[in-house]
Amino acid sequence: MSLRKTPLYKMHRELGAKMIPFAGWEMPLQYTGIIDEHMAVRKDAGLFDVSHMGRIEVSGDRASEILNLLTTNDVKRLYPGRVQYTLLCNERGGVVDDLTLYMLDERRFLLCVNAVNTERVLRWMEEKGKGLSIADRSETLAQIAIQGPRSEGILRKICKEDLSSLPYYHFKEVEMDGHQVLLSRTGYTGEDGFEIYIPSRGVEDMWRRLLDAGLGEGLKPCGLGSRDTLRIEAGYCLYGHELDDSTTPLEACLDRFVCLEKDFIGREALLRQREEGVKRKLIGFRMLERAIPRQGYPIMVEGRKAGKVTSGLLSPVLGFPIGMGYILSEYAVTGREIDIVVRGKKRRAAIVERPFLRR
Repeated sequence: MSLRKTPLYKMHRELGAKMIPFAGWEMPLQYTGIIDEHMAVRKDAGLFDVSHMGRIEVSGDRASEILNLLTTNDVKRLYPGRVQYTLLCNERGGVVDDLTLYMLDERRFLLCVNAVNTERVLRWMEEKGKGLSIADRSETLAQIAIQGPRSEGILRKICKEDLSSLPYYHFKEVEMDGHQVLLSRTGYTGEDGFEIYIPSRGVEDMWRRLLDAGLGEGLKPCGLGSRDTLRIEAGYCLYGHELDDSTTPLEACLDRFVCLEKDFIGREALLRQREEGVKRKLIGFRMLERAIPRQGYPIMVEGRKAGKVTSGLLSPVLGFPIGMGYILSEYAVTGREIDIVVRGKKRRAAIVERPFLRR
């Protein structure tokens, strides 16, 4: 089965990116190196192609009401220009996908969903969202992200709008270098930054223009490798690692994005789980020994297997190994020492608060 390619595929090849298969797409893993790109985002700025993500537009006179029945967060808190992080749950409370929801106007919304779940979410919306008009915009609408402390200054060179007045998790439709785009102050790195939604036919020109604007500003093209290391330092969940069908938002400590005061698919299961007590929780930890935690490694407490690692790495900024994983709730206490079984040997670690890196 052939891999899909984003409209920026040719650019990635020209820039010498190392390409890998990811969620059915051929995507850049890195250009100059994962650590180099990671540090560029933390210190200056990085440019990411995230066009593999799914973009779904839904509309209708009852769009807000129906979306409120499908998603965990309270859609009534949205207004045109506001973005919301939210989740789709199944009837058991498990996560179908986590996504960002954009209110374009009172009857139109844009959903940005995980690449691995795009087709699944489309089917879910068609089955559960009776009364919605659903359009897959993933092919016609591309998406790039510029992240890092210098991202606003770089954008200012090609955008006449005052971006300093655009709050976090808000967006506006603006003109950038002759292109009409949706520009949101969002991202997945833990840094200030923006995501740009642009018609696919114009994204290559925009990519080149941004790289030109970033000359002398430290801007570098970045791949999926640094996107992952950055999100782990920020303590963000990734579907397939921290989230899946059998994991609930309460277990993932995403309670603040779940409004149990309103009705939605999975609410009854989550209410029961809250009343009975969550049996396992997502934790962050730092290694106390020089060993790298990897997905699937067992977590031990007092000689007992208490959970497993979902993500881990040697933090480029902090200089020591960190990770996330699920552990029995009785042990999920900040400061508690635990053991991570790395290649058959127990290595000491301690539970810490997330995010690991505070900006």
